[in-house]
Amino acid sequence: MTRVLIAGLGNMGLSHALAHHHHPDAQIVGLVNRSGRVDHPELSDYPAYSDFETALNETRPDLVVIATYSDSHADYACAAMQAGVHVFVEKPLATNVADARRVVETATRLNRKLVVGYILRHHPSWMRLITEARNLGGPYVFRLNLNQQSSGAEWETHKALMQTTSPIVDCGVHYVDVMCQITDAQPVRVHGMGLRLSDEIAEDMYNYGQFQVVFDDGSVGWYEAGWGPMMSETAFFVKDIVSPNGSVSITDGNKGASSDIDGHTKVGGILVHTPQGDRTIDMPDEPGHQELCDAEQAYMLRAIAEDIEQTRHMNDAVQSLAICLAADESIRTGQPVSLEEPAK
Repeated sequence: MTRVLIAGLGNMGLSHALAHHHHPDAQIVGLVNRSGRVDHPELSDYPAYSDFETALNETRPDLVVIATYSDSHADYACAAMQAGVHVFVEKPLATNVADARRVVETATRLNRKLVVGYILRHHPSWMRLITEARNLGGPYVFRLNLNQQSSGAEWETHKALMQTTSPIVDCGVHYVDVMCQITDAQPVRVHGMGLRLSDEIAEDMYNYGQFQVVFDDGSVGWYEAGWGPMMSETAFFVKDIVSPNGSVSITDGNKGASSDIDGHTKVGGILVHTPQGDRTIDMPDEPGHQELCDAEQAYMLRAIAEDIEQTRHMNDAVQSLAICLAADESIRTGQPVSLEEPAK
């Protein structure tokens, strides 16, 4: 039985906690949030803490799930691994590349399992999309976006996130990770632009951004993300991969409200186009948000029990973060950023 401590009980943390609550091989030994109080009826009997270090020392877990705000990810992950604990950390791994590398180095040096919350890696439809694109062969053009028209509580959540992380970094790491899995190439250069569209966020933050990335195999990618009540829901979910031999596209994802979490991962159908003709791959019975979190945490438990190698996954997590942070830097400075030199 794996003893599990969960830090952060927002949307993702709560789902991860429920995944372990229902898993037969997991035992929750503590929950951490700012209030030190847990209101969810299925989780209310577990010990609750307001301080991560106290919870870590008192509960002595085998696994820590970190789903706090991004600026605490690296320090919490390293503290847990130094205490002899394996770690699942929500994306992004850190708020800068140096800290991300520090986490990976700590995991490698101490022989701890480190899994980053790239939920699309556990989605059968996205796994199929990546396979179909790789079968076409590169170089590739990636056209990806995720804009969210948020208001009320959803807008409040986005504003809270933007106190530490821009939409480009928070959402982009998922889709840049998809690009990297398809190309297996190294990023060379990033150019971004963005705009602050609301007086409700800090002057040095933007709630709309887009960037272009160039890879060393010639592949090029575009990603766009925007949050807020002013965002358009027209073409808010574009997912196209184009190669010299054809293209692969998500056909049914652009349905429903853009703020719907389940809709962010939904594929529905995949269109594979080649000069010889088109074929559609139906993807029925796709997992919802909670089912995907269940799959992530089941994989985390297997990685510990079966000693599954995580080196490639950890390196990919650093690379996708480096691209998104370079895009963020480019947006803020107005200058392209080279990734041939170590990223900041």
